[in-house]
Amino acid sequence: MIDWSALHDAYGPADAIPVLLEQAAGRDQEAIDRLWDRLCHQGTVSSASLAALPLLAEIAKTKVLGDWALDLAGAIAGGLLQDHLDNEEVACCAPALAQLREAAAARLGPDHDGPTYLGLLRALLAFDGRPLWFEALNDFTDSFFTVDCPHCGAAVTTAIGDYGCYSSIRDWHLGDVHQVPLRPAAPHELSGVGKMLHELVARDDQTRLAWGLTHLFGRAECPGCGSVFGIGEEYEAANAPIPWGFARSHVKDAP
Repeated sequence: MIDWSALHDAYGPADAIPVLLEQAAGRDQEAIDRLWDRLCHQGTVSSASLAALPLLAEIAKTKVLGDWALDLAGAIAGGLLQDHLDNEEVACCAPALAQLREAAAARLGPDHDGPTYLGLLRALLAFDGRPLWFEALNDFTDSFFTVDCPHCGAAVTTAIGDYGCYSSIRDWHLGDVHQVPLRPAAPHELSGVGKMLHELVARDDQTRLAWGLTHLFGRAECPGCGSVFGIGEEYEAANAPIPWGFARSHVKDAP
C-alpha cells in the first residue's frame, strides 16, 4: 500500500493522486489533465510520479482506455534522469517500466496515424531508458540536429525535412551556407537504436519515419574540413545524459 501522504507532487503533498488516478481510469479528462499537471509539470517528476508508474502500467493494459496512461508514463520516464531523484528509488520502477515498454510495443501497428504512432514510439524509447531519443525524435517535417565536427570542431547543422537534407555551417545572418547533401544509411547498414527504430517503423508502414531515420542515423560531411561522420552517433555522444544504473537492464533491441 502506498502512503501517498508521505510523497510529494509538483504542488506539495500527493494525497489527491489516488483519487485522480481512479477518476482518470474512467477517462475523466479533467482528472487526466490534473494528473499531468501534478505528476509531470513542465517535464519535472517527483516521488509521486515514480509511485504512480505501476498504477499507470495497470491502466495502460486496457487498450481502449489506456492511451493517456502510456503518454503520461512516457513523459514521466523521460524525466527520470533529473539530479534530485534518488537512484535506488528510481531503480524500483524498473518492473513497471518493463511492463509499460511491453504495452507500448504491443500498441504499435500500422493502424495508427502519424502523430499517434510517433507518441507511442517516443514513449517506448523513454521506457527503454533512452531519454535523449525520446526528446529528439520527431516527424522529420523540419528537423535540425547540431553537432561539433569530430575532426575540426566546427558546429555543423544537419537538416532533415521538407526543406532538404543537408549539412551546413549556420550563419545567423546568411542562413545555412555551403549546404552539403546528407548520406542516408541503407537499412542493412543501421545498428543499435537506429536499427531497432527503423525495423519497427518499416514493419508498420510508417514511411516518413523510416525515411527520416535513415538520414538521422546516416552520415554528414563537414562543410568546413570535408570530413564525414555519423550524425546520430555524434549527436548521442554530445547530448546523452549519464544513465541510471538500472536503465539499460530491461532494454530490448526489438519489440
